[in-house]
Amino acid sequence: MSELKSRLFLLLQKLLPRLALTALVFRLARIRTTGIKNFFIRQFVGIYKVNVEEVKQSVPDDFATFNDFFIRELITGARPIDAASESIVSPADGTVSAAGKIDRDRIFQAKGLHYTLTDLLATDIDDATRFVDGAFATIYLSPSDYHRVHSPVSGELVAARYVPGDLFSVNEATVSYLPNLFTRNERLICHLQTVNGPIVVILVGALNVGSISTRWSGDLRPRKKGVVDNIDIAKKGESRQLKKGDLIGWFNMGSTVIVLLPPGSSDELSALKIGSGVRMGQAIGSMKKI
Repeated sequence: MSELKSRLFLLLQKLLPRLALTALVFRLARIRTTGIKNFFIRQFVGIYKVNVEEVKQSVPDDFATFNDFFIRELITGARPIDAASESIVSPADGTVSAAGKIDRDRIFQAKGLHYTLTDLLATDIDDATRFVDGAFATIYLSPSDYHRVHSPVSGELVAARYVPGDLFSVNEATVSYLPNLFTRNERLICHLQTVNGPIVVILVGALNVGSISTRWSGDLRPRKKGVVDNIDIAKKGESRQLKKGDLIGWFNMGSTVIVLLPPGSSDELSALKIGSGVRMGQAIGSMKKI
């Protein structure tokens, strides 16, 4: 997309009632009328060339709604998990939009734009200092991608925090021209503790993302304003012990995942190429004890 078109798209987003539009998409994606939901699914598969051969259920008949199809499970073996004990795997299918070293407290967004750990994590300052000079990877999930998010390492989920925010698109055009995009948008921040140190997996909401869901939180509907919500991860009785590749949650429509690593744990994420595609379970680096 040209610079002019990108800036016009950003302007259009600023004029749109983003929360109301996202709420409308939420409702449309949950229509259960067979003819309507099947039409939505078939059109989506055709437009985005979704590989239905790897989908666990029959498309479109086995899905009660379009959203059920969007958060579809895959057949066993469709996404093999790298078995090396020290490997970090991609938490999702998508495209690498940025990756590398964190410069003190600054994380690269795009084209000279940066944002800070402190703003991204939006909580206790200690949360941010653990990752100063660490490493990161930002993975964009397009509409055609598999939209479940999995643990990049084995560890224990020790905290999950929902940060209310805006709902700008997270496509390349917006990432390139909207400062502090990932600290403006709503997000769910998952803190994991591993034998090699802490790691953070962040699910960033976006325009048309009707909700973010996890096994510990249920559906989290967008809230533009409010305080950070510390999710009671013990409430639903779900195990907080995660093996590498275990399901963390899913986007009800597309968005972005950010992974943060502490300093000294890995520098291999810098080898990820911007614009390269990754698949969930694929090794994207290795983590050593710190």
